[in-house]
Amino acid sequence: MTSELLECIEMNPETEPAYVVIWLHGLGADGHDFEAIVPALQLPAALPIRYVFPHAPMRPVTVNMGMVMRAWYDILEMDVSRKVDTGNIATSSDQLKDLIQRELNAGIPSDRIVLAGFSQGGAIALHTALRYPEPLAGILALSTYLPTIESLAAERSDANRNLPIFMVHGEHDPVIPIVHAEDTREQLTRLGYAIQWRVYPMEHQVCNDEVGDIRTWMLAVMRPVSS
Repeated sequence: MTSELLECIEMNPETEPAYVVIWLHGLGADGHDFEAIVPALQLPAALPIRYVFPHAPMRPVTVNMGMVMRAWYDILEMDVSRKVDTGNIATSSDQLKDLIQRELNAGIPSDRIVLAGFSQGGAIALHTALRYPEPLAGILALSTYLPTIESLAAERSDANRNLPIFMVHGEHDPVIPIVHAEDTREQLTRLGYAIQWRVYPMEHQVCNDEVGDIRTWMLAVMRPVSS
């Protein structure tokens, strides 16, 4: 593990959690960004879930004139499909793995941990989960793509080849054009991953229909723990 865990917002159920969702925000946001989605999902109390919303580190972002903000990695060029900050992607992935390890240490099995993320956060969730050596419960990838897709075939984990993956994207997204998400989906499909895919008439955001579809997916992936 790295020397210090990321600071997080944590939302715990009233009873012992059956599952944990570690949810990563997008560029310039913070761990508070997706707190409001928890009540909106209206998941049953019989499925107690612990939510962990980490804050990305503060770092300068090249395309934003070097402005320091919360970012999982640097954006080196406006075309997101070009030069990739693989060093900070690897560092953020290690920090996410540390958060997974904390949940394992608390007694949550790896196959009851979902990784979720929006935009940059979704890229880190995809990068980490598909390479993680133990089976996870699923990936929720919102308005994102996988910048490290070219190295995945050599680096992927057998443990997560059948991992449930839910990818959603805005048809009019000006930040990560849908073509990049579609390319990620197609390449993952060629590698044998089963992708559930949804497109919404929106930009780089989350819409009400999307929240309903996330709820449906989560209920399919997360099953109650027998006593």
